[in-house]
Amino acid sequence: MSFIQEFPKLSNPYSSDLWLQWFYQTQLLPQLDKKNLAEDFYLMGEEIVTLLEPQAEMAEKYPPVHIPYSAWGERIDLIETHSAWDLMKHYACQWGLIRDGYHRPYGEYSRLIQMIKLYLYHPSSALFSCPLAMTDGCARVIELSQNPYLLKEVMPHFITNDPLEFWTSGQWMTEKTGGSDVSNTETIARPHQESWYQLFGMKWFTSATTSEVALALARIEGAPPGNKGLSLFFIPVQTPEGKLNHIRIERLKNKFGTRALPTAELTLEGTPALLLGEPGSGIKSIAPLLNITRIYNTVCSLGYMARALHWMDLYSSVRKAFGKPISEHPLHQKTFLNLHALKWGLNQITFDTLLMWGRSEIHRRTEDLVQLRFLTPLLKLYTGKKVVEVATEVMEGFGGQGYIEDTPIPRLVANSHVMPIWEGTTNVLSLDLHRALTKEEGFQLWLERLKQNPPKSPLLQDIASWIEKSFSHLCPDQLKDFAFLFMDWLVLNNLYNKEQYFLEFQGTFTFPYQSFSPQKFYQWVTGFWKEQLTISFLRLKGHY
Repeated sequence: MSFIQEFPKLSNPYSSDLWLQWFYQTQLLPQLDKKNLAEDFYLMGEEIVTLLEPQAEMAEKYPPVHIPYSAWGERIDLIETHSAWDLMKHYACQWGLIRDGYHRPYGEYSRLIQMIKLYLYHPSSALFSCPLAMTDGCARVIELSQNPYLLKEVMPHFITNDPLEFWTSGQWMTEKTGGSDVSNTETIARPHQESWYQLFGMKWFTSATTSEVALALARIEGAPPGNKGLSLFFIPVQTPEGKLNHIRIERLKNKFGTRALPTAELTLEGTPALLLGEPGSGIKSIAPLLNITRIYNTVCSLGYMARALHWMDLYSSVRKAFGKPISEHPLHQKTFLNLHALKWGLNQITFDTLLMWGRSEIHRRTEDLVQLRFLTPLLKLYTGKKVVEVATEVMEGFGGQGYIEDTPIPRLVANSHVMPIWEGTTNVLSLDLHRALTKEEGFQLWLERLKQNPPKSPLLQDIASWIEKSFSHLCPDQLKDFAFLFMDWLVLNNLYNKEQYFLEFQGTFTFPYQSFSPQKFYQWVTGFWKEQLTISFLRLKGHY
């Protein structure tokens, strides 16, 4: 009988994630009920493997379909989604993926626990994590606005534990005139009654089009051009009868990836919308949503990295080449151990930031808010770029089979490519980072913390000194390279500060390629990030 290659079966994403086990053991604080949390995460992981992942494959295989007319010629603009897509929503509600962020059952650690669930859920969600991100952002906008109507009529649907009552939200900003640059928004808002308006215009890229509600930017008639003339509006997408609320769907987007996710071009034809915040404060009012969607983008990028490396770890143990498993070949070992080191450092700084995020929503410390302002775009831009690198390297590691659509690898690669694009491209976020550092005291705070806690290595000290002297003289075309240098510095400095957690780990760091003692693995991870930092420094100085 001819040879048939065994394809590995997906393992529980919680119990098989070595980084998560290490973080859980060494850094989740004692006041949390760690035993019950571990049981919850494990059971969630089992359901992801047995229930969610097969349904995610079905949702991707049968993408949404736009039906503009009924059999009798009535304009209905129905978007049909597969039942598997609906199950993604069901499990998101069941696992509290929005609720935990607002009921805050773990106090300032609630955002962290919520994001661990997202990290596990996202790779098997067929990108239902996208409407979840916008729903979480919309919920935060409502919470901050304290709008009585929305708090009573809408917020309970976001944070319910009943899947039949659970709503999601869309985010309608992009128009033909621009995505990240919304200053030329053409949608007009005409006063209707009290705080309600009617919107007229076209939204060019609306993800999660089947959501029950949405937030949108529009320009009130007579408002000035540019960002200062934009206002934020809340839109009930459907009428009480279940029909679209003066909205026409032009078409669904034919996308490279994220095919299960309904994304449409919409025309607003007098769509009822409630003004949120003051007229002309649209950019400021929607900022909390953008911060949250960028955090989701970061966590989802890390989730994809975890899944890609998990597939590679499993496959490299059973696939043989030149007489032995490919996991035993030195070049393969170095390639994928380096990718694990990359993800290890990014996971650590991200989850530290998630702790800060949860703390900031309760205590509102100025230092936390300033750090979040520059860490949020920085984490998003960096992880968005790196997840594409990781997924592509895994595709190559699978060889020809990694390029075959019957395996999960091409879907993962295609979907990961959206991560550097959504919620601000790398160049746009590099500019945003620069603004946060210069205009919102982020750089000054970094310098102050540098003096309070000097770096533990000569390399970090030397590069910090260079940054301090050179930051104000950077040219515009250097800002992206600076962003990568700054991130590499922050990650390595953070790892040096976490040395005790590596050494406290009870066990070995075991991969299919090699097992490490805690001290040896710490040296491997920090060695990788030293190299990353050195390369970024040389590139910024024009020597690489």
